[in-house]
Parts: sequence; C-alpha cells; structure tokens
Amino acid sequence: MHKIFIDGSAGTTGLRIRERLSECRDLELMILPDELRKDTAARREMLNKSDISFLCLPDQAAIEAVSLIDNPDTVVIDTSTAHRTAEGWTYGMPELTGLREQLKSATRIANPGCHASGFIALIRPLVELGIIKRERVLSCFSLTGYSGGGKKMIAEYEAQDRDPLFDAPRIYALTQAHKHLPEMKQLCGLDKEPVFSPIVADYYSGMEVSVPVTRDILSASLKDIQTAYRDYYKSGLIRYDDSTEGGLISASAFSGRDDMVVAAYGNDDRITLIARFDNLGKGASGAAIQNMNIRLGLDEAEGLII
Repeated sequence: MHKIFIDGSAGTTGLRIRERLSECRDLELMILPDELRKDTAARREMLNKSDISFLCLPDQAAIEAVSLIDNPDTVVIDTSTAHRTAEGWTYGMPELTGLREQLKSATRIANPGCHASGFIALIRPLVELGIIKRERVLSCFSLTGYSGGGKKMIAEYEAQDRDPLFDAPRIYALTQAHKHLPEMKQLCGLDKEPVFSPIVADYYSGMEVSVPVTRDILSASLKDIQTAYRDYYKSGLIRYDDSTEGGLISASAFSGRDDMVVAAYGNDDRITLIARFDNLGKGASGAAIQNMNIRLGLDEAEGLII
C-alpha cells in the first residue's frame, strides 16, 4: 500500500485529487483531522511518512512544506506555481519529449499550470520541430470556468445576489504579469513570453486555450501541423482531435475529464491552434494523479476519467 498525503486537501485541486484517489484500493490516503490541517508538527509528520505528498497550497506555503521534509524517499508533487521553473524539479507533463522517463525516478515534481498546459501542449512540439522559431512573440487567449479561481471565486459566481457583470466573460491579468508566463516561455523554449489574455466565464469548469498564428511565422502548412500533433501525441493523456460541435467549439466540453485534445483549424495563411481540457483535470488534479501513477509504475490513467 502506497501512503499518500494531500497537504491542502480542502481546496478545489486537493478535493478533486482526494475524490479520485478514494476509489483506488492500492493506496492509503493519510488524512489530517480538520483541526490539524494547519498544524506544522502534524503536517511535518505526514509529509515525512508519506510515499507521495501532493502540495495543494499557495506558493509560499508550498515552499514551507518542502522545507519540512527530511525523508529522502518522500516524493513531492507540487500543484502550486512555486517550483515550475525551479532547478532540481521535474516538470510534470509526461507527453513532452524526455519528461516521462525523468518522472519515473523524480522526487520533486512540479505540476503544470492550467492555462500553461494548453499553451505548452500546442507550442512545444512546433518549436521542437522548427515549425515555429523560438524568437517569435506569440499571442494566446484562454477561456476558463470559474472554478479555476478557487473557493472564493466559486462563491462569488454562485452567489444569488452576485453582480450582473459576472454574467458575461471577463478578461483578467491585464498587466501581462500572469504567474503562468515563466513556465509557458521556458517549457516551450521561447525567447520571450507570449502576449496572454486569460478569460473567466460563467460556467464551472473546462478550458479552451487558443493561439492564432499566420503563415509568415510558420515553416509548415496546416496539414503539416495537424500531422505533427498526431505524431507527437501518441501516448499519455493528450491526443489530436479536430472535431467540432456543428462548427463551434465549447470550452466546457471536457468538464469533469482528465485528458486533453489539441487541434489546428483554418487555412495555410491563418491558423488557430486550440487545446481543450478541464482546468481541474489535466489542468490540475488529473495531471497530478497522472504524475503519481507514472512515479509508482502504474497505468497513467489509473483512477482518472478519460
């Protein structure tokens, strides 16, 4: 029985991980009583007794949690932003070249950010293949359900007396300093961060990340890009699928799921690259459990909904 501890199990990501893992018979979930969830000594004990510890905490709290661990065998999967570009941490996106093998023995795993997951899934293969040059400055739009904002935003959107402005999509991170930008740049091998416009809308979960590109920055046709994605994503929880819902694409189509689809639409002059997934699934808890499965030598999709 592998011992699993979730530090921060009361948040949206932690709750989803706990829900998924509660059905796994070969895992022992180590649960702190509510009154001890913020007790440092109790957390330290659990962190050091666990085989895998998920950190579902704000950045500074995640850094503190890592400092409490002195057991060299404890594997940490951090879902915060704190370690995604840090030296000594393995980025938890096994579909990218070389990362699956690294994850099999990693003890410090940084779970990808939700918006970043879609952007990286779309751009990393094209940079690797030389279809997009690393010096290009890209634009990215990302539509997310309100659960991505955590308990506070969920309460705001589900309040009976909420502001009518919540009825329409809202763009945020207007200063171009979103916390996912460093990993988007680093993991794609880009020289500069993209111009990024995240948008939250009035639905619970689901994410649709889009990157518009034009022929002048590409060294391949639309068909070449579609083929590149199909060849690149042959294993893991990402696949190519350019089906639509009658010519439309819903951002909530993958709500409740733990996989992702990527696609390319348009023509050889103007192309839209789109990734769809659940911000709480492949964008958070689903990816974390996939990384745990790989680290424990289990089937990647064990306990997940795909």
